[in-house]
Amino acid sequence: MDSTVTTPGGRKEAVPHPVAEDAGRGVLRRLRSPRRPRLWFEILLIVVSYWTYSLIRNAVPEQKAEALRNADWIWRVEHRLGIAVEESVNHAANSVTWLIVGMNYYYATLHFVVTLGVLIWLYRGHPGRYAATRLVLFATTGVALAGYYLFPLAPPRLMDGGVFIDTVRVHQTWGSMASGDLKNMSNQYAAMPSMHIGWSLWCGLTIFALATVPWARVLGALYPVATLVVIVATANHFWLDAVGGVLCLAFGFAVTALWYGSLPYALPRLVPAGGGPLLPSRA
Repeated sequence: MDSTVTTPGGRKEAVPHPVAEDAGRGVLRRLRSPRRPRLWFEILLIVVSYWTYSLIRNAVPEQKAEALRNADWIWRVEHRLGIAVEESVNHAANSVTWLIVGMNYYYATLHFVVTLGVLIWLYRGHPGRYAATRLVLFATTGVALAGYYLFPLAPPRLMDGGVFIDTVRVHQTWGSMASGDLKNMSNQYAAMPSMHIGWSLWCGLTIFALATVPWARVLGALYPVATLVVIVATANHFWLDAVGGVLCLAFGFAVTALWYGSLPYALPRLVPAGGGPLLPSRA
């Protein structure tokens, strides 16, 4: 569509309207607007994304010598900071068989089960917030790959000297992909950052922010705390690996806030099936 302007001589001239520019802005605006997710697309996206993440993570060279040097450095830094209690926690938990076995299974299963459960809950109950909250998770996981490549790190259980106990190996439990018969399927030296913390904190914050049942909010708050204890007790991570996971999650939230102009939990809970005006938020 053309618009008209009046020239100094009094004549009216048509000025082309920048249709292409407006169309481009319209596409971008639609991409950045909350929309109802499509089930088939979300299943495909999650499967392909996790497969790609695992492929890239395991393709990072297992730089054993450097990873062990970095682990020694992390351990020295934690001693200087006065937070090097991982050995004590590891040995104390290992002395109670039922407790450490439960922690081994917690480490191996809840990382996936709870995360998928929260995604399903968001899809069904908060479709307007689903895509933005999922973007936080994906951006968090994506930036973690850079950490695995730039800072190979051995977990405490693989450090020289036998200071830490590999609780999965000792108790012969089905557990970590990085222990026992499954160790060849996973990069042994990709401990920094801890995605057990990144994902569990994402789950905990999401549940705490959006759940309406008090006990669910309490469980959401406790879940990342319990995960932190587990990753240390099983000697799969240092405390500072957890800090790396928190920083990655902060990056994920920053990316989402820039894209959507808001934190995901502040977006409308409901959106119409075909897009269009946003529906009022009902928490």
